[in-house]
Amino acid sequence: MITKKQTDLENVDFASGQVIIFDKDLKASSFSVVYKVRKTVKVKKVGHAGTLDPYATGLLILCTGKKTKEIYKYQDLPKTYIGRITLGKKTPSMDVETDVSEEKSIDGISEDKICKVRDSFLGTIEQTPPMYSAIKHKGKSLYKYARKGEEIKREPREVSIYDFELTKIELPDVYFKIKCSKGTYIRVIANDFGDKLGCGGYLTELRRTEIGDIKVEDAWKIEDFKNLFEPEPVEE
Repeated sequence: MITKKQTDLENVDFASGQVIIFDKDLKASSFSVVYKVRKTVKVKKVGHAGTLDPYATGLLILCTGKKTKEIYKYQDLPKTYIGRITLGKKTPSMDVETDVSEEKSIDGISEDKICKVRDSFLGTIEQTPPMYSAIKHKGKSLYKYARKGEEIKREPREVSIYDFELTKIELPDVYFKIKCSKGTYIRVIANDFGDKLGCGGYLTELRRTEIGDIKVEDAWKIEDFKNLFEPEPVEE
């Protein structure tokens, strides 16, 4: 696995297969990281082991060459995230991608109530995938229907929440750390969290910090990785 601790990559055979970890920036798409790596290492076969939404940052695992056949191994690992839920407001996308569409008072929302709602998410739960997602319906991603105002029926899925820590409560904001199974939508948890409190809520920050035992602290920034192959020109 190639981490930022390894800076001599000139003789690495990316075509034969490598695993590289990145720290994705805010507003960058997961595919944009794949594209930049493909262009940098000059290998056509590059894929990621689990999408991060553009408004999320953090750990993204990429596989090149023959290692793309092993992507599933990383997809199946538990994921750890830190983030922030803002109570009293809702958005169609359940995060900051879309504007606030509903507002409710948070009067009467106490720390005790918030902790009790948190407890209801622990273990195996059912979760309905959001309309703003890449899940396909008739060959087209659901978010494309959502952007046209169309609602497609989705079936609930079972996901597992292994740990859900409330790291700080500063109403209307609730900060958290969560460890969950693959296929878990954190913005759905934010939305459902607010609904259970009766005031609504949406995801305002999200960062993936771990996938299994792999940590974001060891990950490359894409520009630093590119600069090992294409150093920026020095101004005279």
